[in-house]
Amino acid sequence: MGIEKEKKKAGKVANFWVQAVATAGVMALVALLTPPEQTVGKNLGVILLHGAWVWAGLIFFGLAALAGLAGLLAAVFGKVSTDLLARGSSALAWTGMMFWLSYLPMSLWVMKVNWGGFFFDEPRWRIPFTFAVVGALLQAGLILVNRPVLTWLANLFFGAALWFSLFASQTVLHPESPVAQSDDLRIQATYGLLLGLALLLGGQVAWALIRFKKT
Repeated sequence: MGIEKEKKKAGKVANFWVQAVATAGVMALVALLTPPEQTVGKNLGVILLHGAWVWAGLIFFGLAALAGLAGLLAAVFGKVSTDLLARGSSALAWTGMMFWLSYLPMSLWVMKVNWGGFFFDEPRWRIPFTFAVVGALLQAGLILVNRPVLTWLANLFFGAALWFSLFASQTVLHPESPVAQSDDLRIQATYGLLLGLALLLGGQVAWALIRFKKT
């Protein structure tokens, strides 16, 4: 029985990697095949990917915060499995961290090719970098403590603080919502496709984390 269980788990792991790599590959292909734009040229695909990537991170941090709130309410009223909500909030937060930590080097590359250098005092760089460091340390600490209530509280306040800090901040060189301000349907459609694929990839990662932690 033990061997069969390990084989089944290995099959699930292999299936996850196939799906995740396929999704990431499609994203890379869409970014690569994005037609050039008049202002940023052939860098448009990477810029749109960068935007979709950071929004995916924000969304998963937001979902982790909502799962944290649901966990706290479930602990009080006892209507939902708190074990599932604890694993769900943790998995969603780690998925957000995956996007957030990988978004930072991508952001540096976008800075370099579009601004000709690095501007580390840009609020849209400085704030995400600060939250990346704090978030990584926080999630590592939550694993060591392994207390559902602390996980729910931490993810709730971290997600709320991140969203508030970013949308209350001013920008210097970073444009405000460039895709939303564009009237080019091609750009909007490509961005929407990349965001959808990023959310699909994040969903695959979060679901795998929930399932593998349970087993």
